Amino acid sequence: MTLRSGPSSIDSTHTRPRITPRLRLKPKGSTAGDVDGAWWPHGDALPIELPDLLAVLSIRLGPIDRVTYNFADWATAPNKFATGDNMVGLRGYYQQPANTIQVIGINRTKLVLLVVPTRTEPEHAHDIMMSAAAANNASSIDGLLND
Repeated sequence: MTLRSGPSSIDSTHTRPRITPRLRLKPKGSTAGDVDGAWWPHGDALPIELPDLLAVLSIRLGPIDRVTYNFADWATAPNKFATGDNMVGLRGYYQQPANTIQVIGINRTKLVLLVVPTRTEPEHAHDIMMSAAAANNASSIDGLLND
């Protein structure tokens, strides 16, 4: 699905996504569990996958400072990339929990997202995302992916 272009009531400081990302978030303020929601990317290239996701997340977090990820989960990525009027840092770590990314705003607010593997069957991916976004779900990352 593509978003229409032209005037809108969205704050002009936020870049709009070209394609709505496959994303589910827990309600704001929910603290249960290891993740704040789930994202199901289309591929493993962060610079291609992240712009639309960050456009949506910037509504909750404000301008994005950086994204951390597990090196083993993604193809090689640059240390930073441009999205909208922002330069966003990309930091890969082997200590980052597998199948997660952490998105950090410039005001240090953050979201930890479960990353649903791209080859997951659509019905199963939907179930995982809905579980991860349930306000009181405290399942582990492995628990969410293996249910």
